[in-house]
Amino acid sequence: MRRSRRWRRSTWGSLLLAAGLVVLALLVQRLVPPLTGEVRVADGDSLEIDGTRVRIEGIDAPELHQSCGEAGARWPCGLRARAALEAVIGEALAQQGGAVTCRPVDEDRYGRSVAVCEAGERDIGAVLVGQGWAVATGLSYAGEERAARAARAGIWAGPFEMPADWRGRHPRPPN
Repeated sequence: MRRSRRWRRSTWGSLLLAAGLVVLALLVQRLVPPLTGEVRVADGDSLEIDGTRVRIEGIDAPELHQSCGEAGARWPCGLRARAALEAVIGEALAQQGGAVTCRPVDEDRYGRSVAVCEAGERDIGAVLVGQGWAVATGLSYAGEERAARAARAGIWAGPFEMPADWRGRHPRPPN
């Protein structure tokens, strides 16, 4: 009998804690204003909105100076990833009332805001991974990555080095 009561109390306590965390997350989402404004694309997964540096959550695109392919058939996949992000943003801004909105969820070690970003009504991370210009770093865009791989889209058209591995071999100089 005691064991059953304890189990019920701990279950109700866990449910209340979970509900409280959901409410807290919703409040924080409302209190942290989204980033909007003038946009400048830095590379395939980073941009700047009104002076705030932003890295798109859940994706990793080839670095700006990264090349893909094999010897003799190398191509500038980092530049093409940046062009893809510019195109997604350009399409949204060309639409009547289109805008780029980023909702910060974290901050990275370089002081950039890590955010889920939308261009118009489209999730930028989902679009870039789906087009094959970025890899998914979590489960959020796993379906888009599978589709891009199957279609051999973007970087999946041939051999490439994962962006994180490329960065490991080409570390940033200290600031």
